[in-house]
Formats: sequence, C-alpha cells, structure tokens
Amino acid sequence: MGPRSVYAQAGGSAYAMADAPDGGLRHVAFFYRDRADRQTQILSLVRAGLARGEPTFVALPGDAARLVAEQLDGEPGELLCADIAGLGSNPARLIPELRAFIDKHADQRVLVLGEVLWPARSPAELREATRHDALMNLAFARSPVTILCAYDATGLPASAIADATWTHPEYLTSGQPVAAPGHGPAWEVPSDCDRPLPPPPAGAESLAYDTDLAPVRRLVERHAHGTSLGADRVADLVLAASEVAANTLDHTSSGGTFGVWRDGDEILCQVHDQGWIADPLAGRVRRGPDGRGHGLYLVNQVCDLVELRTGPTGTTIRMHMRLPRLS
Repeated sequence: MGPRSVYAQAGGSAYAMADAPDGGLRHVAFFYRDRADRQTQILSLVRAGLARGEPTFVALPGDAARLVAEQLDGEPGELLCADIAGLGSNPARLIPELRAFIDKHADQRVLVLGEVLWPARSPAELREATRHDALMNLAFARSPVTILCAYDATGLPASAIADATWTHPEYLTSGQPVAAPGHGPAWEVPSDCDRPLPPPPAGAESLAYDTDLAPVRRLVERHAHGTSLGADRVADLVLAASEVAANTLDHTSSGGTFGVWRDGDEILCQVHDQGWIADPLAGRVRRGPDGRGHGLYLVNQVCDLVELRTGPTGTTIRMHMRLPRLS
C-alpha cells in the first residue's frame, strides 16, 4: 500500500501531507505573510495531523501557541503546545525535547509544528536556529515524524528564507508540498552557519590554561558578579565555562585560550583549543553523566546561546548569557 494522503482546506488551498515512503522523517517548510495567514495555515495543518491520529507538538513564539491551543480546545486527539521562545531560546535544546516526544509515542507517527526562526532573533540566534533545522534531518532521519516549520516571509531576512529551502527537503507552495530546489545534501548545514566567529572585542579579558581550571572559574566569577546576573545564573555560567574548558584538558594535549567580555545585554565566554568535535549532534543529544558529550549538553541547557565552530584547525565555543534588565 502506498503512502496515505490527507487534505485539509486553508484559504482555498489543499494541504497534502503524505507519510514519507520509508516511514521516516518528513521535513517541510511553509511560509506566511502575516499573523492571520500564519494562524490559518497552522490550524489547518494541525487539524489534519490530529485527524490522522498523530500526537501533535506545536511550539511557537509568544502567545501563538496558546492561541492554537484555545482554538483547538475540545477537538479529539493529543495536542501539546509550548512557547518556543522559552523552550528553544537556545535552539540546541530543541532536539532532545523533540526526541522525548517522539520516543513517548514510539508506536505512532507524530506531527511537530514549530517556528524556530522569528524576526526578533539576533543574527547569531538565526544562524544557530538554521543549524538546528539542518541537523534535524540527521537526528530524526529514521524517526516516524512529520516536522513542519513556519517562516515569516515578510519579517525575516531574505537569507533566512533562502536557507529554509536548503535545510528542508520540501516546502509548501499554493498549499502543495514540492521538492526544495536548493536543498543541501542530507543534513548539510548552510555555509553561513559555519563562517568563523568574529574575534572578541579589544576589551575582552583572556588567559591561557593547560592544567588548572581554577583561573578560568575565577575570571568568570569576577566578570559575572559585576553584572545583573543573580547568584544562580552566575553559578550556571561558571559551570558552563568549566565544562567546556575541561573538554580541552580531557581531549587535547596543548591547552586552550579562554576569554570573557560583555556586549550590550549579554556576557560572553569563549574557549578555543586544538580539538576537533567530529559529531555534529554533540551537545544536542541527552546522554548519561559518563557519556561523551554530556558536558556540552549541560552547557546548552544553562546558556542562552552556544555557538560552536570546529574543524581541522581547532574548535571555538562561544557561550552567551543574557543579563536581566534592572527596573
């Protein structure tokens, strides 16, 4: 029997969502013009998934997820809605959350509908959200899941829209899924996401380390205590810096360089060493405390954004922590 197809009407267009022929991932982008268009498309796509009997996870920024939940309240089917601005402020946290939802329904195909990129995100956040979109093709390649990704066609930079046709094998046009002409090979990340990070500012304070992490911790504490971070967040940042620097001592023989600085409403820490992280999902898979990559996973859980660049010339990891605004 071939893949089934269910159609739901939205704005006069029919949305066809056949299962992937191999029963694995189907990853589709769709574009909206304004809030009303977004709501119409999302409700139609979610209703179609619920009609197929697929447990559905909707993750949208701001009050959009709440509005979807209210509109669909009382309709049959399992629906989970979440504010992605909190859940996925750091996009690297999302794959473990989606994996948990998929694994909870191991005997069923599930639907995930999310909006990972939105206009208020910073350029660095947009790059890491685009990386997340690409890596979902690797993380869920054999999982029975349809992932639908919403994009604001009028509010996002043109480059973000172009990248969507690279990171998604398909996108919706006139209500119909078509193959994305610019889709990259398998899960390949768009090149803009891997450009070298800009150097730290001239005012950044740095030190070299090769055996002892105590100077790294003291440097972070000194800078963080001079900001509006509370005690718990200071401890989180010290933990993150220590975990990344410890990887240098565990996996390289030449030590590393650590830097810290403030930029607007953020405090940033950066580690550079001669290691090479070969696993593109490092830090995005939940593992036990003794598992390789567990430290980077913890870093992603406590930091608001983590930028990682790695290759034959070494690895740079930049950690962002937002500073609360004082009233």
